[in-house]
Amino acid sequence: MFKLPDEFVQQYMHRNPNWGAAGQFTYYRTYSRKLSNGQEAWYQTVRRVVEGCYQAQLEHCGMLKLPWSWTKALTSAKVMYDLIYNFKFLPPGRGLWMMGTDYVKERGGACLNNCGFVSTKDLSTDFSEPFLFMMDMMMLGVGVGSDTRGAGRVRLRTPKESNTPFKVGDTREGWVELIKAVLDSFVGKGLFPSIRDYSGVRPFGALIKGFGGTASGPEPLEHLVQDIYSILNPTEGTMIPITSTQIVDVFNAIGKCVVAGNVRRSAEIMFGDACDEDFLALKTNFDCDPYPAPEYVKDLPPSSNKNKYGVQSWRWASNNSIFAHVGMDYSSVIDQLRYSGEPGLFWLENARAYSRMKDAPDYVDSAVDGCNPCGEQSLESFELCCLVETMPSLHNTLQEFLKTLKYAYLYAKSVTLIPTHWARTNAVLLRNRRIGTSQTGIAAAIQKLGVNKYIQWCDKGYTYLRSMDKKYSDWLCIPRSKKITSVKPSGTVSLLPGVPPGIHFPWSEYYIRRIRVSKDSPYIKLMQKAGYPVEEDIFGEQMVISFPVRESNFRRSKFDISVWEQFKLAALLQRYWSDNQVSITITFRPEEYEDLGHALSYFETELKSLSFLPLTDHKYKQAPYETITKSEYEKLVSKVSPVDYRPATHELTDKFCDAGEKCLIE
Repeated sequence: MFKLPDEFVQQYMHRNPNWGAAGQFTYYRTYSRKLSNGQEAWYQTVRRVVEGCYQAQLEHCGMLKLPWSWTKALTSAKVMYDLIYNFKFLPPGRGLWMMGTDYVKERGGACLNNCGFVSTKDLSTDFSEPFLFMMDMMMLGVGVGSDTRGAGRVRLRTPKESNTPFKVGDTREGWVELIKAVLDSFVGKGLFPSIRDYSGVRPFGALIKGFGGTASGPEPLEHLVQDIYSILNPTEGTMIPITSTQIVDVFNAIGKCVVAGNVRRSAEIMFGDACDEDFLALKTNFDCDPYPAPEYVKDLPPSSNKNKYGVQSWRWASNNSIFAHVGMDYSSVIDQLRYSGEPGLFWLENARAYSRMKDAPDYVDSAVDGCNPCGEQSLESFELCCLVETMPSLHNTLQEFLKTLKYAYLYAKSVTLIPTHWARTNAVLLRNRRIGTSQTGIAAAIQKLGVNKYIQWCDKGYTYLRSMDKKYSDWLCIPRSKKITSVKPSGTVSLLPGVPPGIHFPWSEYYIRRIRVSKDSPYIKLMQKAGYPVEEDIFGEQMVISFPVRESNFRRSKFDISVWEQFKLAALLQRYWSDNQVSITITFRPEEYEDLGHALSYFETELKSLSFLPLTDHKYKQAPYETITKSEYEKLVSKVSPVDYRPATHELTDKFCDAGEKCLIE
């Protein structure tokens, strides 16, 4: 077993990393694991993560009988430990939670990956498999994308029913097995389980010892069965081709089931054809939509199939996007996204042809079918990918940043050494070895370095990473990674060091960042005692904790950045840094709406993916972000004191997605 020396780790025991305003709270609530003698501290989490990473290398080399140097490995691991501890780079949230645990050893590495994609193009070969893949991965916190390519490729029939009780297993696999039986019955493969026995499924709130968190109870699963039946059951005696609407609705119903009860987080994206009017109308034409989006999906209780308005709902569960084409007419798209920001766009031909957009077309990704929910990873069907986040604004020299890039890359590459429990995923993952070495706090880095110097860091950093990939791939005797860099939107991970997430600019110089917790959270009393505002969620399901934030080295907020500058910045990162994609949500003010079509035409050959969001400084109560004045900030800060987190335990209701505002649950 790979172990760091105790005397090395103990040097960090009493240090205090430079947490962001809500960073330490976020760590203890979300990533700190329960130990036999208390709660994991940051220095212990970093140890577990680093040891798990190098254990993966050790086991790989042992299995293939490759050279292994304990001296080199220990020296390298100590450097990685220090870089993570001081927030120079961070593994994804699921890596902070799962890396180095027995769960990975026993169940495989799927839970260490951020994102995945599965196409329905082969729906006629195995009807249920794409839906089961999404359900399985989302239950592990993986954000998953899919498409409507399977429309018309299978014919649905009224299923024949079985009166033999179907005993539902109290595992993730047990839930998936039930949904497989339900789905296959609609294409004549087996019988519909009309009698379902949930007696063995643990109730809502019960602890899940393996992956962690709490159970949602059997109600969401039973509602999913009922939803699928209502979506797929054709008129009695008919066999009709499956539609794009039905495909999306089944995926969305699965998404609703996964996040029901607010015990998991995940993200979902659905891709459709730009000419498919039914697909485009799914979340806009509510006159013919019996499942309109709720205003606020977090209050969906586990025992109800309705939102707070009493309306059936699941179409909120995905970010719907289209496969865009260079030279297309964007007018119909622009007309739709004015109000909701959807659909997003993914230029598949660009993703297949190019790595970085500054380099010549290489077509290394000619088999790519789509991307993940946040748009930063090109992916083949059934492919997963691990992303890591570097913080360039927390570095002072290029050499320091290159050192961090090396170890961030090494963490992500090591995750590709751990097979998953899906054979089709392993066949793609082990061949492509795709990773995403990302950056977060990009706006802060530009403010610190200036645009020209920052872009030089990106360009030189990419070249350096490619040299590292050759070196380490040769050592591990595995293929070089098809693509290695991206820009992810970040999420709670960026809260740890307190840098702006991904490529996006900060909300303002002074603002309140609100975080929701369960009503029985062990942190409520701690935060109240320390002087932080704590109030009941206006929807009644949770409590809201408010953190006063001041952005360091602040110059401009997201309200000061034009649409054109956002497009240009995304194009620069796609050109000089990301050979996968740049995840960016273009925010636009009402007066900028007319510019969107022109900007898309100008930049369509320089980008691979985009999403949009109408920009308003939210005035509704308990918004995640709220601008405040300097005096208001100082008044709030004067009332708070350091928090002693030791009496608390892990917040069990947050599993796991790094997708930020694109999550099914914010």
